[in-house]
Amino acid sequence: MYEYVHGGDIYSAKEQIGKEEILDFSVNTNPLGLPEEVKQAIREALADSEKYPDPFCRELTAALANYEKTNQDYILCGNGASDIIFRLALGLKPKKALLCAPTFADYEKALKTVGCDIEYYYLSIEENFSIEIDFIDKINIETDMVYICNPNNPTGQLCSKSFIQRVLDRCRETKTVVLIDECFIDFIDQPEEYSVQPFVESYSNLVILKAFTKSYAMAGIRLGYTISSNKLLIEKMRTCGQDWGVSSLAQAAGISALKLTDYIKETKRLIPEERNFLIGELTNFGFEIYGSKANYIFFKTHDSNNVQSLKQKLLSKGILIRDCSNYINLNSNFYRVAVKKRSDNMKLIEALKEVTDDENNDYNIRWAGR
Repeated sequence: MYEYVHGGDIYSAKEQIGKEEILDFSVNTNPLGLPEEVKQAIREALADSEKYPDPFCRELTAALANYEKTNQDYILCGNGASDIIFRLALGLKPKKALLCAPTFADYEKALKTVGCDIEYYYLSIEENFSIEIDFIDKINIETDMVYICNPNNPTGQLCSKSFIQRVLDRCRETKTVVLIDECFIDFIDQPEEYSVQPFVESYSNLVILKAFTKSYAMAGIRLGYTISSNKLLIEKMRTCGQDWGVSSLAQAAGISALKLTDYIKETKRLIPEERNFLIGELTNFGFEIYGSKANYIFFKTHDSNNVQSLKQKLLSKGILIRDCSNYINLNSNFYRVAVKKRSDNMKLIEALKEVTDDENNDYNIRWAGR
């Protein structure tokens, strides 16, 4: 039976506990929600829904080129970031790739569809799940592709721009394509200090992945894009998917979203404040925090012999969190929660207090019975 490995499956959660309302901390979208201006743009676009969407996303691509300050020919839009990931694998058909572990699951999934051999660079808890310089030593002439998620999902750990440049230099020598996933970079402090977008012209082996999914809370609309100066690669990716991968509604939504400067300013104000709040509260519970530089917190609980996991306990309270046990190199003690508005974050903290108290009471009862 097919196993869904991502967050956001509120539908199964509703079936499991028989509740219609689920507070979803398992996906890391913008806590401000889908902007009203984007909703209006979608409503207006409905009038032309009987027509096929523009297969080249001309207006959206032009808007993105202006927003990213890059060449319009360097951009390809897709049905979410995952669509781009699969197109890249299908376009290149790499024989060997280097991935971090843990990292986003769809890199591996896409590579396996083309029979690629995957080498893992295991991130260690001793190094706070950071990529170390020996990562570069694993890149050789047999390495066709390298994937770096920056900030990494699920750890929220960052790679410096200078480190990524060293990776790019090495990969240029070995003729290796490098995917840098910057889907969460808008949520970190000073993203311009980490984004490798300025390197696009200099490195034809660089592919940057971005999405509207997280930044504008458009997960259900499905809109992602890639930036690369390698026009041949862009064309390969274009041919490895349907011509109408981006609906006219999604294109209209993206064009509208790129105009929302105040929305982004409020996001940049809210995320650091609430991230620090959640880190402080989760630390008070005794959880160990790692990375967590974006709009999600990655933490480890204490070893427990309890039958129910933290995820199960919180789900009984109507709150869904991301169990990270199905990430390579992690176990059932690791979790990820989104950074939301204060009112929602408080609901998470209150639920944690309740399940923690329940656990302590169960322990005291067992101890008393000895």
